[in-house]
Amino acid sequence: MNRYTKDKLIFWLFLAPALLSFLLVVIVPFFMGLYYSFTDWTAVAGETPNFLGFANYANMFSDIAFRYSFLRTFLFTLLSVISINFISLTFAFLVTREIKFKNFYRAGFFIPNLIGGLVLGYIWQFIFKSVVPAIGGLLGIDFIEQLLILAEPNLTLFGLIFAFTWQYAGYIMMIYIAALLNVPQELLEASEIDGANFLQKLWNITIPMIAQAFTITSFLTLVNSFKQYDIIIALTNGGPADIYQDHIVNSTELLAVHIYNVAFKYNNMAEGQARAIVFFIVLSFVSIGQVYFSKKREVEM
Repeated sequence: MNRYTKDKLIFWLFLAPALLSFLLVVIVPFFMGLYYSFTDWTAVAGETPNFLGFANYANMFSDIAFRYSFLRTFLFTLLSVISINFISLTFAFLVTREIKFKNFYRAGFFIPNLIGGLVLGYIWQFIFKSVVPAIGGLLGIDFIEQLLILAEPNLTLFGLIFAFTWQYAGYIMMIYIAALLNVPQELLEASEIDGANFLQKLWNITIPMIAQAFTITSFLTLVNSFKQYDIIIALTNGGPADIYQDHIVNSTELLAVHIYNVAFKYNNMAEGQARAIVFFIVLSFVSIGQVYFSKKREVEM
């Protein structure tokens, strides 16, 4: 056996456990799920699923709760991506300046990301239900005292976005910090000598130089916003109720929660699987499209 063949053999031997795990845990279950989405599968041992064709998919698109959940997920994702990236970039600018206690601020902004989603959800549930009205009472402001964030559908969605931003902004901030520290200082100094102000330096030098970070952070926030589950369960459990096309729906039952409820709460495993397949396809198209256009923008910059 020559050296090249030996290196190849060692390479595949080390890679084999990871490939086997990926095959057994991701690829095989995915194709099994794809098959079950065309059947009346109930997950009951010993029962053979019957092939139904596209019946589960037809039921899914005729379900008003699914369509509402789909729209609310897109709205939540759009607002979360904007909110998290704006807050993270602001924090990153702040803690890369020559200010006192900047390392303390970095740690403080990152700490919420260490808290689990369920715990974080219960914390913000307490704040929204008890702390906010109490502060309004102390200040004598009736509007704040009577502000029931978790009782009004649109306010509750913004409450979710606020809690998710609070949790995730510190993590995204670390990526922006790394990008900002790599911006050549000589370029900024040369622009200052030429008389450029802060906004001109930001728009013409800093933003183009950290374009790669925008691609990464946008992808991460987009995918995590689409898949958000634990904060919703702890903070709102899908509620409160809302009216959509004359039907009662759950205002914060985003797609991940909706799919879980259909499959396990209402015991429609096959329909839940069909919705999960559509969720996967939509998320794949959106995330690939986002990366493609962000990369293209990097080149233009």
